[in-house]
Amino acid sequence: MKHTIAIVDDHILIANALSGIIANFEPFEVLYVCESGMDLQNKLKGKSPPDIVLLDVNMPIMDGFETALWLKETYPTILIMALSMQEDEQSLIKMIRNGAKGYVLKNIHPRELEKALGRLIENGYFFPDWATKKVFTSIGENTIDISPKSGLTDREIEFLKHTASEMTYKEISEKMFCSPRTVENYRDSLFDKLNIKTRVGLAVYAVRNGYSD
Repeated sequence: MKHTIAIVDDHILIANALSGIIANFEPFEVLYVCESGMDLQNKLKGKSPPDIVLLDVNMPIMDGFETALWLKETYPTILIMALSMQEDEQSLIKMIRNGAKGYVLKNIHPRELEKALGRLIENGYFFPDWATKKVFTSIGENTIDISPKSGLTDREIEFLKHTASEMTYKEISEKMFCSPRTVENYRDSLFDKLNIKTRVGLAVYAVRNGYSD
């Protein structure tokens, strides 16, 4: 039995090209192509949901962020793979917060796309090398305990929650009523304690362990 996919992209040529490419992937089948999140909502009415939604991040009508959040709340079993034109940490963080389990660039090679979809089905998530090497290799396959016994202070946990937001470090410092330098100290301490090297890593860690606002 094949794994089913819905493609959501306002660029019809790109969407149809993706559909044609995926048609050659033996384990997968495209159910339908949608021009927006709203179009996806209409197509899902009264139908069995697909296993995967390939979701464009930037769309003029109900963009990828809004659509991902709606899918997360309405169809939590659907695996969301975000599609983007560029390596954008803020978009990656926001899509993860809104329920995306995968993230690929639109210039991905067809063979790599097939592998990415396979890993998404197998592992429950897939992120690109530029994020994966720095994030999941340090986080590991299993959820890590971040209870007080792990050595994190209350203020570090508070900062950790904010890393999955769109706030800058300066805005986080204002939110926490401390100096930007103090926030940097929290960040560096978490990098060391959790063996994570980037804010993306901290954000994914926070979301996966239920520590996000």
